[in-house]
Amino acid sequence: MTFSKNESFSKDELEAWQLSHLKETLIRVFHLVPFYKKRFEEMGVRPEDIKTLADISKLPFTTKKNLRDNYPFGMFSVEMDQIVRVHSSSGTTGKPTVVGYTEHDMDIWAEVMGRVFTMGGLTCKDILHNATGYGLFTGGLGFHSAAERMKIAVIPSSTGFTSRQLLLLKDFGATAITGTPSFALHLAEKAKAEGYDIKKDFSLRVGFFGAEPASDGLKDEIANIWGIDYHEVYGLSEIIGPGVASSCKHSHLLHFNEDHFYPEIIDPKTGEVLAEGERGELVVTTLTKQGLPIIRYKTGDITSITRVPCRCGRTLCRIESIVGRSDDMLVINGVNVFPSQIEHVLAKVDDITLNYQIIANKKGHLDKLDIDVELSENCMSDDIGELTNLQKHIQHELLNALYINVTVHLVAPKSLKRSEGKAVRVIDKRK
Repeated sequence: MTFSKNESFSKDELEAWQLSHLKETLIRVFHLVPFYKKRFEEMGVRPEDIKTLADISKLPFTTKKNLRDNYPFGMFSVEMDQIVRVHSSSGTTGKPTVVGYTEHDMDIWAEVMGRVFTMGGLTCKDILHNATGYGLFTGGLGFHSAAERMKIAVIPSSTGFTSRQLLLLKDFGATAITGTPSFALHLAEKAKAEGYDIKKDFSLRVGFFGAEPASDGLKDEIANIWGIDYHEVYGLSEIIGPGVASSCKHSHLLHFNEDHFYPEIIDPKTGEVLAEGERGELVVTTLTKQGLPIIRYKTGDITSITRVPCRCGRTLCRIESIVGRSDDMLVINGVNVFPSQIEHVLAKVDDITLNYQIIANKKGHLDKLDIDVELSENCMSDDIGELTNLQKHIQHELLNALYINVTVHLVAPKSLKRSEGKAVRVIDKRK
């Protein structure tokens, strides 16, 4: 079952929709956003020059720096009296990026999030425990508003207060949960420590997780621990928030809502548009937004696109789970390494957990990579020889998969710092 007929567009219907809305968006930004008018003129392009979808490559890219340079409202295409919601990033690396929504934009957001919940089988009979952060971050309110429109009861628990969250999950009988994958693991650990029987004491049947990369192994672990269907939700505030793409029950690939957000995959170094199936940086153009329309936004997220049909019947393209960010990629002695690649290897090893931390350092002029990996509580061995063999096995598997030498340190269960938001997986001391 789909939430919207657009999800089953034919190829011709989709392309006609995309081109029509792209042309409208280009006219809007050219005449209403000084930044885009200047950039278009610098590149010698006008809205009427874009006659096909392929012509989008003639348009300039937009970056996070452009949004910060026009802080706070310089990228808006409407007056503030038409804005009904404002969100922003944390601004930890400079001025925050600010996003604004008109009433029309809020309808679009509810539409794409409705698709997310429909993929998870949610109805008005469900209770949603929303353990995603509220506030200026788009996550919590993105899930919340759409769920209310679908008449789903929402428990706005936000993040933190893990023991209280477990109490609410049990007593309120939530059937669905949102949050980050790392927080889902943290909740499960806390539940076991406090004596809960996870499969019996809770009523959860589905979870919606995002905001950080997760390997298939981590997704399967969360699904198995909680006894739920795992659905990944992808989004970013600059585009709309959560709801840009999400997975259905048939695959870990994410259905991309390309009737509202036009995707491209580019080489992050050259800007060249890559073919279907090739992995590169995701670039997104909004097609239907009014408050903050964005042209060719460089997300920094590494993924690929496929148009292979899905068994669910949806015809919009799909993307693979985000491999990592172009700016989070580690270059170790000339080899590109993403944390999710390491996690993928660790997920196949017994007697350890997926709580780990990567430390990049220098040894002389060479890069050195260390990984602290927690032993599982089910690991019964305290034999130094057996643990050394396990350590060597992990190092061997990482070498085979990544072509780099890694020093693995096995640490005690629950000894690595936990996060109630996004997990801090990488510490790069070379900087």
